[in-house]
Formats: sequence, C-alpha cells, structure tokens
Amino acid sequence: MARAQHDYDDIPGTFVFDAERSRQGYGINMFCMSLMKEDNRKAFKANEAEYLKKFHLTPAQTEAVLKRDYNRLLELGGNIYFTAKLGATDGHSFRHLAATMTGATQDDYAKMMIEGGRSVEGNRSRTGKGGVGSILGEQGKPKAAKAKARAKAKAGKAKAAKSKSKKRK
Repeated sequence: MARAQHDYDDIPGTFVFDAERSRQGYGINMFCMSLMKEDNRKAFKANEAEYLKKFHLTPAQTEAVLKRDYNRLLELGGNIYFTAKLGATDGHSFRHLAATMTGATQDDYAKMMIEGGRSVEGNRSRTGKGGVGSILGEQGKPKAAKAKARAKAKAGKAKAAKSKSKKRK
C-alpha cells in the first residue's frame, strides 16, 4: 500500500518518523535493536542476508540494510536512533553516519553543525509549494501548537472575567 502524503513530507533533508513510518519500519527497527546483543551482531556479520530473514523485511528494506543505505532505511520506516546501531555494528560513529547521509566528509559535517547546520535559504521545500511554511505558522511554531496556545489564552481570559464578575457581586 502506498504511503499517504502529508504536508511535512515536503521538508527537505529528512523523513519524518510518524506512526505510518513506524508501522512500515517495524522489521527494520526490530532488526537494528537486535544488534544490541553481541551474539546477534556476530550472527548478523556471519551471514547478513540469512540473519535478516528473521525480521520479515521487504526486498527494498533488505537491500537498504545490505547496502548500508541509511537514507533509504529512514525513508522505509527506520528510526535514526535504531539504524545507528547498524552503523555501530560496522564500527562507525554517529558522526560518520550523518556525514555519509549528507554526502559530506566527517570534518565538513562537523564544521557545518558547529556553524549552526544547513542554511534554511533554498532549503524549505522539496517541491517549492510551501513546505515548512505550510506546516509552521508565521512565528515558526507548528499550527496545532499555536491553536492550542490561543485556546488556552482564551480560556484564561474567560476564567479571569468570571472571577472578576463574582467579586463584583
């Protein structure tokens, strides 16, 4: 079944780990979590393709694991914190994984992050149809959070008015 499209799918450079991706990537994430145990890491390294069969991955997921295509793993439902265990099994640091995923050297990636990360200019939307702007309100807060804040403020004003009215009586 095709994944439903969401406004946040337009954010460049990431795959939002939502409930749908969580369900899609359950096998990937359980595989990665299994790598927390030394015996499982040894079994995986001894015969990677065979070990993966225990987790009922799709062919695309299996291919992404075997190729160590971390961006594809995230797209297919992997959670970055779980997939990092695969990198660690191969002896790689998280910095190495992040650099690989962004197409940078480790030093260039570290420098970029120390300097505040990627520029938002030209990096707001994959499609040019709004992307982050359609998800975030004018002050950078998610629309749902802004609506909740407005409702809370309105309730507070109503409570204050009621309290003031009772004091007058």
